Order: sequence, then structure tokens, then C-alpha cells
Amino acid sequence: MFIQTETTPNPATLKFLPGMAVLEVGTADFPSVDAAIGSPLAQRIFAQKGVAGVFFGSDFITVTKDEAVLWEHVKPAILGAIMEHFQSGAPVMEGATRAAGGHAGHDGPDGAIVAQIKELLDTRVRPAVAQDGGDITFHGFERGVVYLHMQGACAGCPSSTLTLKMGIENLLRHYIPEVSEVRPVAL
Repeated sequence: MFIQTETTPNPATLKFLPGMAVLEVGTADFPSVDAAIGSPLAQRIFAQKGVAGVFFGSDFITVTKDEAVLWEHVKPAILGAIMEHFQSGAPVMEGATRAAGGHAGHDGPDGAIVAQIKELLDTRVRPAVAQDGGDITFHGFERGVVYLHMQGACAGCPSSTLTLKMGIENLLRHYIPEVSEVRPVAL
């Protein structure tokens, strides 16, 4: 098994490509070791010294390291943990634990606007940020403000504010006049 790695715009995050499916549907975000319950793979990665976050996409694993650790020191251990996991045949996610479908639901009078927002995110934004090892999902819409949740390499990335304001906000405002602003939310 050969696992490729790619850098991301976030210097604290690397993208690992195992050359096979990681998740069949959705994404899974593990911002802490406590959140990794239900994922043998995430637990195995968190067992490596210096790991601060793990994120799964369809065919990649994004790992965020602690600031105090250098990639040269932690990367070989993470590669080993990923390889051991896939060679063991253990599941990525256990039992009833499932990957997230993505966007939060929305009830209310703005249903048509929210549907447009989600469609633009799914067709224009999410594929681009997945290339960088992350995901951005809809969290809410209120009085012209779109609330988005950033995951994986996008969470804590130095360029995430620029991506949010100059990229996503401009895109949504261009296609949907009711949108006035985009703000991040932390869950």
C-alpha cells in the first residue's frame, strides 16, 4: 500500500491519500480525541503524538498537528497508523456511527433561498475545498447572513477568512441578492 501526501493551504494540516475509499458518503470531522469515539481509524491516528484533529473525506484523510510538533517528526507515525488500519481490515467507522451528510436542516420562510445556498455550496464550493483537504457546510441563514461550518484543513487555516469573505461571500451575493454576509461558526 502506498499513501500519498499533499500539503494544504493550512500549514498545520496535511492531506493523506490512501488510494482507496475512506468514506462512501459524506464527511467525518474529529476535532479532538474525544470526538473520535466510533472511528477506529481516527482513534489510531490520534494515538500518535502531536495529532490535534482528523477529518475524513471520500478518498482522503486530513490530519492537523499541534503547533509544537514538526511534520518531519509526526508524519511517519501517521502514515504507519493509516497503513496498519487499512491492512487490518477494520472499519473506518463503527456500527451506528455514520458520516455526516453535510448541511444542517432549515425550517422557515427562507426555504427557497437556503436551497439555492446549499446548491451553490455543493456544486461550486465544496468540491474546491475538498481538493485542499477540507469541507464547508451550511449551518444557518438569518436576516441575510449565511453561517458556515469549516472542517478539516479549512478549520483554523490562515487563509480561511479570505476564502470565506472574498470567495464564498462574493459568490453567494452574486447569485443570491438576499445574502448580505457570510460568517463562520464553530461547533
